Amino acid sequence: MIERRRFIEVIAGGLLAAPLAAEAQEYKAGKGARVGVLDFGRVPSPEEIAKEPFSKAMREVGWVEGQNIVIERRYGESADQLHASAVELVRLKVDVLVVPSCGLAKIVQGETRTLPIVVYACGFDLVTAGLVASLARPGGNITGSQVLGADLIGKRLQLLKELVPNLSRVATLGDRVTTIEVNTTARNSYYVATDVAARTLGIERDSFVVLRPEDFPAVFRGMIEKGDRGLLLWSAPFISAHRKQILGLAATHRIAVIYENKSWVEAGGLMSYGTSSLALWHRAAAYVDKILKGAKPADLPVEQPTKFELVINLKTAKALGLTIPPSLLQRADEVIQ
Repeated sequence: MIERRRFIEVIAGGLLAAPLAAEAQEYKAGKGARVGVLDFGRVPSPEEIAKEPFSKAMREVGWVEGQNIVIERRYGESADQLHASAVELVRLKVDVLVVPSCGLAKIVQGETRTLPIVVYACGFDLVTAGLVASLARPGGNITGSQVLGADLIGKRLQLLKELVPNLSRVATLGDRVTTIEVNTTARNSYYVATDVAARTLGIERDSFVVLRPEDFPAVFRGMIEKGDRGLLLWSAPFISAHRKQILGLAATHRIAVIYENKSWVEAGGLMSYGTSSLALWHRAAAYVDKILKGAKPADLPVEQPTKFELVINLKTAKALGLTIPPSLLQRADEVIQ
C-alpha cells in the first residue's frame, strides 16, 4: 500500500502542480468558467460563503468569483433534496462539479456520466465504491482525493485507548443520509476495520446509525446504556452538518470522541487524527483548475494523503476528567489550550 501511495503521489504531483494565476486568467477569456458545488446542509449566508475554503483555494490558483469564474452552489438536507440539487446542477451544464464525499459523488454520477466530478474527500475507497476503475487511471468522469477512512481506524482506536484508562467498549456512529448511495461493501469496510482493531486491543464495539437529526440524543443515550466510553466518529457530510449538536451531546454524556480532522477539535472536540481539511480543499482546487484547462478526470490519478496530524484539546480533556499522557502530548502536532 505504501508503494502504491508513493506512486500516486509522484504521478499526481506532476499532473496537479498549481499553474500560474495568469494562465487561469487567460483561459475562457470573456466567458468565465462555471463550477458547481453540491453539499449537505442549509443554504449558507453570504458571510459564510465569503469564508468558504474552496473559494479561497480557487483564488490561489487564479480563479476569482465575479471575474473569471462563477460558482453555482446547491444544498440539501435530505436525500430527496440532494438529488433535486444534483439534477439542477447538471441542467446548468457547469464545466465541473465538486462534491465533498463518495455518497454525494454517487448522487451526482446518477445524473451525469459526462460532466467532470471532483471528490473533495472520499472516506471510502473509490474503487471499492464503484466510482473509478483504478486509482492511477480513474477511467470515467470522477477523480479527486480519498482520505483512507478505514485504513486509519486502527490508529484512531489505539490513540483513544491511550487516552481513556480501562477503555473496554467503544461506539461507531455513521449516517444513512449521505452514505446510503455507497455500496454495502464500501460502507462495511469501516466496520470490518474497526472490529479487527478492536479485537487486537481487547475492546468491544457497538454500532449506531442516524437517519435524522432527531436521532442523535437517543443514540448518545444508547451509548451510555451500553457502557461505551469512547466513540469513533465518521465525518460524512450529514454528520459534519450537525457538528454543534454532536459536540454538545458528547460533552453532556462525557464520551471521549476521536474525530477525523482538526476542525472538530477547534470547535471543542477532544482529539482528531487525520488529514488537514484545508490541504484537501487545495487539492480539490488543483483538480478543478486542471479540468478547466482541458484535463480529463479519467486521466487524473486519485490522490491519497501521506501526511496526518494529531490534534488534542486540553480544555475538553479536562472537562471530561481525562489526563493526557505525556507520551501522547509529545506526539501531538497541535495542542489546543
